[in-house]
Amino acid sequence: MCTLHTEVDLGFTDRKHPAGAHMCLIFQDENERRKIISKFLEKGLLEHEKVAYFADVMTKEEVVDWLRGCDININEAMAANNLTVQDSVTAYCFEGKFVPEEMLGRLKVFYNDSFAQGYSQGRVSGEMSWALKGIPGSDRLMEYEAWVNEVFKTHPITAICQYDANKFSGAMIMDVLKVHPMMIVKGQIVHNPYFMSLELFLKEFSGRNKTKAEA
Repeated sequence: MCTLHTEVDLGFTDRKHPAGAHMCLIFQDENERRKIISKFLEKGLLEHEKVAYFADVMTKEEVVDWLRGCDININEAMAANNLTVQDSVTAYCFEGKFVPEEMLGRLKVFYNDSFAQGYSQGRVSGEMSWALKGIPGSDRLMEYEAWVNEVFKTHPITAICQYDANKFSGAMIMDVLKVHPMMIVKGQIVHNPYFMSLELFLKEFSGRNKTKAEA
């Protein structure tokens, strides 16, 4: 059985970061997104981590073809369950709806499986545009993102959540910043000055929903 790493190499920066980093990539340039994410996934596989990718704009087949350009054997990684590529709606939404508590549970299982199967760590990345499709429960996405930080304290998966600034509203992007402790800016990891504690964000989130209900 392998001992999980306490620090991980993200692939696109020179510095290692503590396992359990919850990062957002807010992007407008597709080439920049692919460059960062491919290096993130590639390094995870080269470091013998259990890696999962949740695709939305790209199909599973397109993701696999894209990653073939990396310095890894994609077919071998997928056959060994080292790499899982899944449709975002399937990954996040159960029986056609998004239930944060269920997805948080799946993250814990993913972490436990990483250790049990002998991997050095677990890392994930997801294209979050699935939340714009009107799926029931998707309005709880930011609530889920806020709780992810708590889960990662005990189950330190390293994650990058991808948000396309061309698709999400300015208000939504502001919420994204409030629930991610770290953000990726020009290929570098920076501590997010807009980040809010779980308690403060949920208080704001609850008050916002109460106002909507009263309107």
